[in-house]
Amino acid sequence: MAQENSQPKGKRQPSAAFLKPVKPDEKLATIIGDQPLARTEVTRKLWDYIRGHNLQDPNNKTFIKADENLKQVFDGKERVSMFEMTKLVFNHVL
Repeated sequence: MAQENSQPKGKRQPSAAFLKPVKPDEKLATIIGDQPLARTEVTRKLWDYIRGHNLQDPNNKTFIKADENLKQVFDGKERVSMFEMTKLVFNHVL
């Protein structure tokens, strides 16, 4: 039998690497601002921008349609999946 922990499980703590501030380059800064942010905040601000500009594909919400600002960050691509988006965006932080 497995022993139960006496402490209740709480909210999972994010890794310290996600909390370390990163500085957006000039292309990403046009979307989220130029202040250093934690990686989690970069993602949150990016999603705020995407939703605010109605850039999710209405037929398949896992895809993002790029406007002119996002094309700069998405290496010129018109449409990317949300998983590819994360990879492309974090190429634009220092």
